[in-house]
Amino acid sequence: MFSNFSNIFPNQDRKDSIDMLMKEQVPHDKSHTLSLSQEGYLFIKNRIDQYHSNLFEVHLLGQKVICMSGEEASRVFYDSERFQRNGAAPNRVQKTLFGVNAIQTMDGEAHIQRKHLFMSLMTPTHEKRLAELTMEKWQASINEWKGAEKVVLFDEAKNILCWTACHWAGVPLSESEISHRAEDFSAMVDAFGAVGPRHWKGRIARTRAEEWIRGVIEDVRSGKLNTEKDSALYAMAFHRELDGRQLDTQMAAVELINILRPIVAISTFITFTALALHRHSECKEKLLSGHSNDLEMFVEEVRRYYPFTPFLGAIVRKDFIWNQCEFKEGTLVLLDIYGTNHDSRIWENPYEFRPERFKERNINLFDFIPQGGGDPAKSHRCPGEGITVEIMKTSLDFLVNKIEFEVPDQDLSYSLTRIPTLPKSGFVMSNIRRK
Repeated sequence: MFSNFSNIFPNQDRKDSIDMLMKEQVPHDKSHTLSLSQEGYLFIKNRIDQYHSNLFEVHLLGQKVICMSGEEASRVFYDSERFQRNGAAPNRVQKTLFGVNAIQTMDGEAHIQRKHLFMSLMTPTHEKRLAELTMEKWQASINEWKGAEKVVLFDEAKNILCWTACHWAGVPLSESEISHRAEDFSAMVDAFGAVGPRHWKGRIARTRAEEWIRGVIEDVRSGKLNTEKDSALYAMAFHRELDGRQLDTQMAAVELINILRPIVAISTFITFTALALHRHSECKEKLLSGHSNDLEMFVEEVRRYYPFTPFLGAIVRKDFIWNQCEFKEGTLVLLDIYGTNHDSRIWENPYEFRPERFKERNINLFDFIPQGGGDPAKSHRCPGEGITVEIMKTSLDFLVNKIEFEVPDQDLSYSLTRIPTLPKSGFVMSNIRRK
């Protein structure tokens, strides 16, 4: 497209001419970091809509950042030849959400080899087992709830999923520990994008959880604790890197937490599932059959419609040009997850909750990205999406077909400026009884 530049600008250097045209076409936003904290999930999308462009440049956290959104942007973002993850996650995120030097910060063959470890633990067999354990725990909770004046679904889901994750993974967890460990896992997630008390709570929670899991790993390696060879605990304790070395105890603990923590985080999706069920009661008739397809369409629309991950970051690996924008090596790039899942070019009436949109839709790896995009076996897409969907389906089936309850007056609003967000009440239920 630049073939005629020498004729248009005969007296100028061709590269200068290209640079000048790109500067005119790429939007440069004047916002700053405060605007990001004030607008939250909508920060990138607001500007994408304002500039009628799928990308723009802005200064955030003292550096130039390129923000982009949409299916094609997602394809570019997950091109490992163009982008790397090493250096993209700030220390404050590593010290709360991911863990320092965890899989989310890796690239190349080392990342793929580590990813294979995670993928081996997230097969359909494991997904089915986790869903079964979740349903067992939901069912067992009904008797505890019968006499309760109210039950906060988010709090119950955290505890149930913490028990489920640890039981499935082979991690010992006493009944008295469940709520404390669940709260720590949840605090790590809540610290993402937070400052002040929320951030420090997440740091303390991570330190405490890593100490706990390091001890468990050491017990397995010393023979003090026996665990099944197909368990996540065994896999992490005895995994070897490309060079044949065993993961050190700290890294094994970090990566095991990166399996347990995301399962507990599904409690957010479950809470939004209950909210969607409450606000769209017209969907309930189809769900009463418990048919897997109807359950899956509903939870997929929950994952698309409601806020979870706001955006993801990567670092430009080498210079390239895309959409008239020059991506310089070392530049931080943010992909708009929330905006892509609400992109009118991809989704008809994106701000309508319509599970049926998933009935015959051919989803590709880059247009529906609530937990990242690309091939989960090779890219940085979350390997646990199948687990998320199965646990959400099981929990939806439980809410619709296994219990009856009332939803008392409460504040069910959620703020798109808070990252991460959740209905303020946590979804309170009352008068719960078994169907």
